[in-house]
Amino acid sequence: MESIDLWKNALLFLIALVLSVSVHEFGHAWAASRMGDSLPQSQGRLTLNPIHHIDPVGTLLFPILMSMAGGGMFGWGRPVMTNPSNYTRRLSRPTGSMLVAVAGPAMNLVMAFLVSVVIVVALRFGVMSTGIAEALIRYLVQLNLILLFFNLLPIPPLDGGAVLAWVLPRSMQGVIEFLSRWGFLILLGLMIATPVLGWAMAPGYAIIDVWVSVVRGAAGL
Repeated sequence: MESIDLWKNALLFLIALVLSVSVHEFGHAWAASRMGDSLPQSQGRLTLNPIHHIDPVGTLLFPILMSMAGGGMFGWGRPVMTNPSNYTRRLSRPTGSMLVAVAGPAMNLVMAFLVSVVIVVALRFGVMSTGIAEALIRYLVQLNLILLFFNLLPIPPLDGGAVLAWVLPRSMQGVIEFLSRWGFLILLGLMIATPVLGWAMAPGYAIIDVWVSVVRGAAGL
């Protein structure tokens, strides 16, 4: 029974991850398109259809392997390709890149908010069971908020790397070049071998706990 519950939880998480990653990547595509870049649309990324955003390794294989290894679940979607040279000239290229980058986490915030509202309204009107509400909180609200804060960490290839590049002066752009080359390995090392990532995420986890408490209270859970 325990193994069945484990696989059930893994499947629900995987479904939630696919939906959340799709919303995230759509945010990047939408923002780039609004900036004047037609590349995301030409590549079929200006859609919420998960098929266009799933990365076979990052969205499916890697999370499943992590779950089987007992290390929790983590994953990513297929990155949206953009051409910053097509962005509107009303903004500098670093500013445009930053706005496109933060649009992904922003969409996770929007999704967490909308699902929270649905939970509160549905429970208040008695059209949703507490079990479904708890599952939505766990698999969609919390997951999207985690993706929000995680992706804003200032380490390329995460979206926070573009924010860091926007903040740093030109004389320090070598830091971004270094992180762009080695950032994924650094991030993987921090996740596996050190508690640093947990420390960096601590403020985000605190906000998530408050958010969930507010939703539960408003929904009467």
